[in-house]
Amino acid sequence: MSHTTATARTGQTADRASLLRSSLSTRATAVEAAIDSLLPPVPGAEGRVIDAMRYATLGGGKRLRGYLTAEVASLFDVDAARSYRVAASVEMLHAYSLVHDDLPAMDDDDLRRGQPSTHRKFDEATAILAGDALQTMAFEILADEATHPDATIRIGLVAALAAASGAAGMVGGQMIDMEGEGRSLSLPEVERLHALKTGCLIRYAAEAGAILGQADHAVRARIAAYGRDLGAAFQIADDVLDATASAEELGKTAGKDLAAGKSTYVALLGVDGAAREARRVAEQAEAHLDIFGPEADRLRDLIRYVVDRRS
Repeated sequence: MSHTTATARTGQTADRASLLRSSLSTRATAVEAAIDSLLPPVPGAEGRVIDAMRYATLGGGKRLRGYLTAEVASLFDVDAARSYRVAASVEMLHAYSLVHDDLPAMDDDDLRRGQPSTHRKFDEATAILAGDALQTMAFEILADEATHPDATIRIGLVAALAAASGAAGMVGGQMIDMEGEGRSLSLPEVERLHALKTGCLIRYAAEAGAILGQADHAVRARIAAYGRDLGAAFQIADDVLDATASAEELGKTAGKDLAAGKSTYVALLGVDGAAREARRVAEQAEAHLDIFGPEADRLRDLIRYVVDRRS
């Protein structure tokens, strides 16, 4: 490869990275605005739980799941207001899971996104109620006609989110994670744990955009497979970060998985082996997008961002 060609490719990579950063920022701002609008402060005694819900959802985070929903929906020319409602919904569901994960009975973490966890900022009871309310509100938003006039589409979104977040998805994965503390899990067991705990909701976030866009079965399956493999790459990279990044970079306590005696990709494969596995799964995720042209470039770039990130 000539020096000129190498320089050109480096420039193209930098340009695409810049476009992705801009896209992430723009969509994160829109998702934040949608959450703020859907979850306004209220007076009265119940206002405290609303304040806790807003604290848990607003003012930070990568908005990866919301970004996925909106970006995939854009492939099918979905109305932006509808896609951001669904993006806000999935971010609320995700926020509920983090609020409950941080509780003393679960992962017992005092930090989230560089700030006190919700139960530290408020109290445990309020945090539990805030998580409960965020979960139910996620479904309330999806069931509203403002999300889509076609009830079949709304039911499809509700059913898919319920499957991704319940005992056969995120909650089941959390149970496996807690049961696995202090004992060695095999690589297939760790893969299943994270496919449920993390991967199911990321897969749903991508698939939700295709549901909104009324994509046919084959295309929806491709998008879901992309989301599944993106979720796997995200989790493997997360394990590498937990072992190598500082608390300042992560915005949460570093090294907690090792301290809790959890089986991770790093524990099983080593840092370098886990990083190689993240890249392998990332390539697999990208292959699912080969039915799309340049309009899916931000989704392709997102894969590299997920693997190479430092927070």
